[in-house]
Amino acid sequence: MNSAQMHDCSLTIDAHDIDFMGHVNNSTYLKWVQAAIIEHWHRVASPAAVGAYLWIALKHEITYRKPAFLFDRLTANVVLERVRRESAFYDTTIRRGSEVIAEIQSRWCCIDALSRRPVRVSEQVRSCFFPEGENAEEAEVIQTSG
Repeated sequence: MNSAQMHDCSLTIDAHDIDFMGHVNNSTYLKWVQAAIIEHWHRVASPAAVGAYLWIALKHEITYRKPAFLFDRLTANVVLERVRRESAFYDTTIRRGSEVIAEIQSRWCCIDALSRRPVRVSEQVRSCFFPEGENAEEAEVIQTSG
């Protein structure tokens, strides 16, 4: 796996993220996953691709392992597993040091920034994440339709 497929994102816990139980509310994890994956996209993709395409979440599956608290220092470890047609499949692990707090599998859809319609991920965009030959069996790449 290359570094373009992986991304670490520091997470900030705000007082309003804490629920009645005294730990981070489950809904906050969705906010964190979205921020980490979008940050990953902005880090790896070209400025032209960032301007041309947007990503929207289609599905999240979250497994909560341990609670997180207000003054915890957390990191989201993002891994892009594969790209298929218009979809990107991510695994994100929220950690407190080496301790796993939550694991999230998610599917994202690439959309055209102007039309807001789904588009297939082009070879040029895919190659930002997967160098030639890597992930060849899993990635079905078709040029973006216009």
